[in-house]
Amino acid sequence: MAVLLDGDESEPPDRFPAGPLYVPVRPGPNGYGYVVRLFRSPLGVRTTVGFTCERRLTATLGPGQRWIRLAEPALRAMTAPLGITTVTVDPLFAAPPPAPTPVPAPAPVTTPASASTVALLTT
Repeated sequence: MAVLLDGDESEPPDRFPAGPLYVPVRPGPNGYGYVVRLFRSPLGVRTTVGFTCERRLTATLGPGQRWIRLAEPALRAMTAPLGITTVTVDPLFAAPPPAPTPVPAPAPVTTPASASTVALLTT
């Protein structure tokens, strides 16, 4: 374990594996198997996500989220060919997917009022 002697560093210089993680998955192509879900950080960087316990995964992504157990090095090896080098462990918040934008209703067609309608409105 790294010992921090200088109070300026907030993280140890070495990256240690997080161990077995609960990794969110989604159904694969044509419903065959599962694939690891990819996410974006608040800054828009693509990342994989792993949770240290099922309770944290459920609290963040909901009870219907499927998952598999993967070691952190295996998760990195799976996503490295995609250019994803970040693994986020135990994120506290996940934004829901965007809701579909409703199609605006067409504006009502207005026709000029007849003279009798105008007369009724002004009296």
